[in-house]
Amino acid sequence: MAADMREVDGVIRERLASDVVMINQIAHYIISAGGKRIRPLLVLLFANALGFGGRERFELAATVEFIHTATLLHDDVVDESALRRGRQTANALFGNAASVLVGDFVYSRAFQMMVSVNKMRVLEVLADATNVIAEGEVLQLMNMHDPDLSVDDYLRVIRYKTAKLFEASARIGAVLADADGEVEESCAAYGRSLGTAFQLVDDLLDYEGATEQLGKNVGDDLREGKPTLPLLLAMERGSADERNLIRHAIEHGEVARLPDIVEIVRNTGALAATREAARAEADKAAQALQVLPPSTYREALLELCFRSVERSS
Repeated sequence: MAADMREVDGVIRERLASDVVMINQIAHYIISAGGKRIRPLLVLLFANALGFGGRERFELAATVEFIHTATLLHDDVVDESALRRGRQTANALFGNAASVLVGDFVYSRAFQMMVSVNKMRVLEVLADATNVIAEGEVLQLMNMHDPDLSVDDYLRVIRYKTAKLFEASARIGAVLADADGEVEESCAAYGRSLGTAFQLVDDLLDYEGATEQLGKNVGDDLREGKPTLPLLLAMERGSADERNLIRHAIEHGEVARLPDIVEIVRNTGALAATREAARAEADKAAQALQVLPPSTYREALLELCFRSVERSS
């Protein structure tokens, strides 16, 4: 997919252009940091797998990356993050106000791009996705510092905040190819399950990874008071003292005892259980691919299921 992704990068550079210098600086700073670009890749893989070769796929692949980028700019302000993809966050470098406003620019540019494709179904899918993502952000904010959060409510945030854009990206590939409703829904189901698996692994890596590999500070989720699945499971399985330690850390966003908490999360099997939950979601994603005809693109989508779960960064 390297040649196709270069086309997407070309669209990104072209569409980021603005007469406002600060917009150019910040937008290019965050886009140039790279990232896995999985969402645009999903648009391309599904469009190609279903036989669509028009240039609209590059425009919409760039569009979903812009939506994702806007959420990152806003997320880092809300979370007061200082490190992303191994570099200073835009808010740490340029300030919160500039990051929020440039995030707004990137969002609105994404809407200009989706209109240019002149396909109402595309607008429906992406407008719905951006609205659900915003709901997910607010839900996560409401759940901060709540050690009594249920696993179901935690998974709801993931499905809104992360999996929804994966789902939309996969669905857009099918929409471009004028696939029938059943195929479109299967593509969307793949994206939803893959996105859920991806976020579950992200959450466990906050207690298993290293800062150099992750590109962000280990323990950031705990510092922000996010009750993620590894912590919820560790509290279920741990002793009363261990449970109280984790509860206190979530309530106060305390990382002073992070090594102790990491040890508890490991010893209770919470990390392994989280990765197993991710593996189950990836298996569901793989099952959804049965609607696609055999091709190298379908094989790549299957490979993506495996890589999303077994990665270490």
